[in-house]
Amino acid sequence: MPSYVLKLGGSLIDTAREFMRALIILAEEEEAGFLVLPGGGPFADLIREVVAQEGLSEEAAHWMAVLAMEQYAYFLADGTGARLTSRLRLPEKGEVTLLLPYRALTEEDLCPEHSWDYTSDSIALLVAARLGIPLIKVTDVDGVLIGGEVAEELAACQLLEKESCIDQGTIRLLSGELSGMRVWVLNGSDPAAFAQAFRSGKGGTFINGQKLSPSDQPMGRFIQ
Repeated sequence: MPSYVLKLGGSLIDTAREFMRALIILAEEEEAGFLVLPGGGPFADLIREVVAQEGLSEEAAHWMAVLAMEQYAYFLADGTGARLTSRLRLPEKGEVTLLLPYRALTEEDLCPEHSWDYTSDSIALLVAARLGIPLIKVTDVDGVLIGGEVAEELAACQLLEKESCIDQGTIRLLSGELSGMRVWVLNGSDPAAFAQAFRSGKGGTFINGQKLSPSDQPMGRFIQ
């Protein structure tokens, strides 16, 4: 099986290390490689509180939030057997590695913009694009809700300027320069159910990239 970038959300922190152990077993059984991008979780929430209280610049907040992702990486690695890396490289067959994003991004900053629109979701997509492999976003919901129901598949443009479980930076990238990619959103609360969905290729939501024409682009910031 191919390699994947897997973004592991901070919303799963209570069960995240159990998920990591299960992911290592899954990687070995399926001969798949996973490069895990940590979310920010409560570490990033603290940054948001500081920003709200102290009025920090978006530039400072961005790098503090990336450091928060790195803290979560150490949490996820502790006692799980996952290895830490600061290199943007393809994971080997049966390997699970955790990216230390601050170290990687200070060597090569992939983010087109430093703002709260471009969070760990966007960073994971940009890393997946750089490595040329698919992205799986693992979170605590079953997928993207449209009209109260989980959508099996949708175009990224359907989520422009709308609140969902994925950040707006990712949606803009999928509607622009990374329109050839897609993101698979899966629930990781139950590692066994996640493994079953991964093996079958079914479940969650597939968000497909679709490049918009200039006239279709929303007002405000948009990645060309």
